[in-house]
Amino acid sequence: MTKVYYENLTDKVVPESCKALMKRVVRTCIEAEYPAHKLEVFLTVCDDEHIKELNRQHRGKDTATDVLSFPFFDFDTPEITTMLGDIIISIERAAEQSASYGHSLKRELCFLAAHAALHLLGYDHEGDEQRAEMEKKQRELLEKLSITRED
Repeated sequence: MTKVYYENLTDKVVPESCKALMKRVVRTCIEAEYPAHKLEVFLTVCDDEHIKELNRQHRGKDTATDVLSFPFFDFDTPEITTMLGDIIISIERAAEQSASYGHSLKRELCFLAAHAALHLLGYDHEGDEQRAEMEKKQRELLEKLSITRED
């Protein structure tokens, strides 16, 4: 089973139901690919200032972004409990995007959690084919968990 640890570095309240659903999204995403492995992920909600600094330090981009993922290793199906990586989500950016796309903050946070979990598993979206595969997996995961744009 995948363990997901959660931390909120902001003063914004994330409802328990949303936090639980985000953790479930990450767990479901990872366990769909590696059901027999014991993995751990840190899921952090932060503000734009914090994620901008991480983006600058680790990617050389001096701008805020919606989500970052930091895999701890190239995935090679470990046999013991292993820390898979970190997921950092800007709640400010997620709120802006949810308003822009016309769906709930809960849905946007869950989408970003799924997106980042796939990155931890080695998925990328640099090419059109990779992007299509990743988008399909995100869509299927959210549908499986009944997370819709209307939520």
